[in-house]
Amino acid sequence: MLTIGLVLVALLVIYVTYWVNKWRNPKCTGVLPPGSMGFPLIGESLQLLIPSYSFDLHPFIKKRIQRYGPIFRSNVAGRPIVFSADPELNHYILSQERRSVELWYLDAFSNLFVLEGESRTSGATASIHKYIRSLFLTHFGSERLKGKLLPLIEDLIRTNLRSWSSQATIEVKHCASALVCDFTAKLLFGYDAEKSSFKMSEKFERFAESFAAFPFNIPGTAYHRSIENRKKLTTFLERVLRERKSSAEKSEEDILNQTLDDMEKEEFITDEFIIQILFGGLFAIAESIPITITLLFKFLSAHPSVLEELTNEQEKILKNRKGSDSPSITWDDYKSMTFTIQVINETLRMGNIAPGLLRRTIRDVHYKGYTIPASWTIMLLTSASNLNPELYKDPLEFNPWRWKDLDSQTISKSFTPFGGGTRQCAGADFSRVFISIFLHVLVTKYRWTNIKEGKISRSPMLRIRDDIHIKLFEKD
Repeated sequence: MLTIGLVLVALLVIYVTYWVNKWRNPKCTGVLPPGSMGFPLIGESLQLLIPSYSFDLHPFIKKRIQRYGPIFRSNVAGRPIVFSADPELNHYILSQERRSVELWYLDAFSNLFVLEGESRTSGATASIHKYIRSLFLTHFGSERLKGKLLPLIEDLIRTNLRSWSSQATIEVKHCASALVCDFTAKLLFGYDAEKSSFKMSEKFERFAESFAAFPFNIPGTAYHRSIENRKKLTTFLERVLRERKSSAEKSEEDILNQTLDDMEKEEFITDEFIIQILFGGLFAIAESIPITITLLFKFLSAHPSVLEELTNEQEKILKNRKGSDSPSITWDDYKSMTFTIQVINETLRMGNIAPGLLRRTIRDVHYKGYTIPASWTIMLLTSASNLNPELYKDPLEFNPWRWKDLDSQTISKSFTPFGGGTRQCAGADFSRVFISIFLHVLVTKYRWTNIKEGKISRSPMLRIRDDIHIKLFEKD
């Protein structure tokens, strides 16, 4: 019996050794990028989720770039992945959409954003992607902004900032989330925050706060709370969809109406597809803008010279508009906000929410002697490009004036806050316009004092962990 036991133990040791060796040395027809696959099953997921309280690169990424170079491999959430801080490789990968790579979400992310029974890959054919992009450009693009949205956004911001100034203190991220979420929901599916008993912004903020947590779907965990809040949000959206479909009148000019009108023309448009469109659009717009607004308060408070030049530019626009035919901001006013856009760009550069863009290889990708095998994930580290000292001098210094001297080629290749390639966010213009108008109203009509500095963290997503508190005052 002892002999049999020893043989079994030996076989087990041999098997485990073989399995661990296979894990650490994945199959590849060429040379894999350098790196480590971490522990079996969990890879290096835990190191990536340790929070860092700095605008600098997450330590997981920074240490590996220093050790292995700008291209390295790892394993996150059970999937082999190559991280790239190489601008040339990143530019190449973005140009290979639907040829060598496809859009991809890690399984944990897909569990929150993809409905049951739907594909977890990009799944969308070129025609479906073209439809989605056209849909959002129609309702959030520059033509819609020029024709209808500019005065609506300005009126919305004026009303909300007036309300903020009447309160003893403001939690910036919380209030900005409610402002942007409710307005976006109205444009998407006619949501009326004042009349609805369902608190959209409250549920959505709870979802967004914990969606990037470690994917343990166990009651009491942050990830489980995100899944529960997602269910509440999608249940509400399903009810909105049913009510709109049964309504005799469909006069609203929103995305929900257009998708319903298009159901008869396009077979891929199902009820589940529409819910995904509404939920995904809400997340893409209503999560990024509030974080950027919060960071702007933080940076402007710490850099009075930036605030002074920003105010001078906006007051000049206000002065030039007096006596004109339009009492509101015009498209020409927006296009003249040169320094304002520089401030926004610098905020997006330092405060890029996601560490990078995800793609999955359709076939083996060969680059600089390395091979990235088919079906591997690639994360294009836009955050590393944004903090590259070779591209941006003193990258951790908030300096909007740097954008005057940057050439267009550097910007197009290294600065992708709204994605890149054929997947660039269709809401990019909407986001920039919304934030620009917010700054216009803020600095020309109000001043503020900081009550609480707040705290940011990367784990690896940039989050507002401890909200910034301010007191807002109307200018004399």
